[in-house]
Amino acid sequence: MSDRVCIHSDGQQHFHFSSENLVSCCHICGFGCNGGFPGSAFKYWVTSGLVSGGAYNSSQGCQPYEIAPCEHHVKGPRPKCSEGGKTPKCVKECEASYTESYTSDLHHGARAYSIPKDQYQIMQEIMTNGPVEGAFTVYVDFLHYKSGVYRHRHGLPLGGHAIRILGWGEEAGTPYWLCANSWNSDWGDNGLFKILRGSDHCGIEGEIATGIPA
Repeated sequence: MSDRVCIHSDGQQHFHFSSENLVSCCHICGFGCNGGFPGSAFKYWVTSGLVSGGAYNSSQGCQPYEIAPCEHHVKGPRPKCSEGGKTPKCVKECEASYTESYTSDLHHGARAYSIPKDQYQIMQEIMTNGPVEGAFTVYVDFLHYKSGVYRHRHGLPLGGHAIRILGWGEEAGTPYWLCANSWNSDWGDNGLFKILRGSDHCGIEGEIATGIPA
C-alpha cells in the first residue's frame, strides 16, 4: 500500500501505513498478529482506511508499531518470537505527540482486486502499478534460505505466509520472483528471497492481492 501511494503520486507522497492499525482493527482480515488474508486487508483499506505509522520505537505517524522485533525461525540478537502472540487492541486515536487526528489521518484505497494465476499478468501488474501481495506455503527448508532461487526440496509444510512481490528476473537461466519477507533484514538475503517463477511453486502465484490508492 505504501509503495503504491508513492508510485501513483510520482514520488510526491510518502505515507507509511500503520501495520498495527491494520492487524488490530481489521477483524475481517484474519487472526491479527497470527496471520490473515491479504485480499481482505486491501478491501479493508478501501472501506475503512488506514492511518500512518512507522516501525517499532520510531515515534513516526499516528500509530507506530508497538511490538518489539523478534527472531522468526532463526537465531539472532533479538528474542525469539512467541507463537500465538497477543494482538494489540484496536484503538482509534493517534499518539499524543502526533499533530493529526485519527480521522483526518485515515487514507483509503480506491479499489481492491486480485490478479489471475498467470505470471505474465502478475508481471504486467507490478510493472504498471507497483509491488503486489502474495502468499505461499512455507516448508521447513525455506526457513534456512540464504541466497539463490528457492525451490522446495524437503521438509514438512508449516503453513501459509504472506509476502510482498517486488519484481522478477532470471538467475543462471532459472526464472524467479524477487520477494520481501517480514522476518527482519538479517534473515535470508538481507530480508529478501527469490522463488521459482512460472509454475505456481508452493502456491506463490495463486493468491495475488493488491489495490489502487484513492
